[in-house]
Amino acid sequence: MRILAVDPGEVRIGLAISDATGTLARPLQIIPHQSRSKDVDRIAAVAKENAAEFIVVGYSLNEHGRPTRSGRKAAQLATSLRGATGLEVELVEESFSTLEALLARREMGIKRKQRRAPADAEAAANILQGYIDNLRGD
Repeated sequence: MRILAVDPGEVRIGLAISDATGTLARPLQIIPHQSRSKDVDRIAAVAKENAAEFIVVGYSLNEHGRPTRSGRKAAQLATSLRGATGLEVELVEESFSTLEALLARREMGIKRKQRRAPADAEAAANILQGYIDNLRGD
């Protein structure tokens, strides 16, 4: 099953996709945030182009386990995506996914100037791989 992951942000939205078996995630693309309706249309088109059968949307929680402001926006995006695509959409806790992507770049020896490039698609891949690994019990 091919899964699309969405890492929503205030400026950019990272997208990642799994392989056809639903076991490996890879960064796909970054789209600029415009408005919820335009974002939903673009994400739905990407889901269709990539034959996604399921969507996960990253959302953040505070230290008390409640959605943050951006987490609530992500939940609204997920609801809109369900309606636009007809696919099952699940929220996945994603705190620090972008930070993890940036740290991974540093560990790989990528130069500082190149590390500044947006990591939103890599963050989406981290969210998706974590989701996949959790499903498999890894």
